[in-house]
Amino acid sequence: MSAVPEQVSVFPGPVPEPVLRLGPSPAAALEAAAWAAAALVGTLRDALDTPLAEVLAADPRRTAVLESAGLVRADGTGFTVHPSLVPADGPTARSAVQARLSGLRQAVSAAAGPDGPSGPDGSAPGGWAAQSDEVLLNQGRASAATGRALADKVVPRLTGLAERLAAPGARILDVGTGVAALATVFAERFPQATVAGIDVLDRVLRLARAELAAVPAVVADRVTLRQQDVAELAERDAYELVWLPAPFLSEQALPSALPRLAGALVPGGWLVAGTNPASEEPLLRSVGRWVAVRNGGNSYDTAAMTAAVESAGLGEARTFPTVPGGPVLVAARRPQV
Repeated sequence: MSAVPEQVSVFPGPVPEPVLRLGPSPAAALEAAAWAAAALVGTLRDALDTPLAEVLAADPRRTAVLESAGLVRADGTGFTVHPSLVPADGPTARSAVQARLSGLRQAVSAAAGPDGPSGPDGSAPGGWAAQSDEVLLNQGRASAATGRALADKVVPRLTGLAERLAAPGARILDVGTGVAALATVFAERFPQATVAGIDVLDRVLRLARAELAAVPAVVADRVTLRQQDVAELAERDAYELVWLPAPFLSEQALPSALPRLAGALVPGGWLVAGTNPASEEPLLRSVGRWVAVRNGGNSYDTAAMTAAVESAGLGEARTFPTVPGGPVLVAARRPQV
């Protein structure tokens, strides 16, 4: 192997836009694109623990795939890379790798075909329940990045919320808690609060309990888990903050769940919903909608979700981006009495 280049820099000026060229053999090109995605995720995974320059130099054939995709240029002394390859802080980078691994594994599952008939809306048999433990863990662990963005960047900007969460006895509801990664972040960031995580899947809650077993007790003891459908939530005036990963609820469940969640807030409390942004790229837009509905979710974008929370009686709605191409958070407040 040649000497390891010493540096990695980012493309200067306007970032060149890689283009998916299907050419005369679109099926072969799309298969190659899947391998290019694998090269990207593998590189990002290895760069979690090793400098990116070393990772790129260590596997020149994989790096050549990234060069062909327009993400990397080698110049003899180092590499110039697309910003998407620049490592974020450690926790954010790990969450991003988990999210992309989840996406790749779901794509393979979709290609392999369902074990039964699809639902009338195109959803896969079983939705998330049919996914492997690896997919559920990848997807759940990825949500920690959203939890950090919400706790560190959004909560301080929502009127009165930081003060409420700093008070003893504060309560947070994590809807669709999955493997409790986001609930764990909340418990870490808000040491006076308790976090209730609900999910409809017993299997994912078993995974969550195993994940919590590896968390310090001072954090894990303030997270409770229960199997519950959010559409049946009956609590009133209970939570200072409700987190709702909106794309994971079905088109039928979301409208019925929102009034219940609004009522579960204390007066002046905030609901924050994660939403998928409306992409201007046709491929990203259509894939996003297919994946959401296939897993039993909905195709609401940020604008539709904002209108939905306002229809549920919440006010002061505002939006917060997270990372480029990532979820957009919609926050709305229950009116004060």
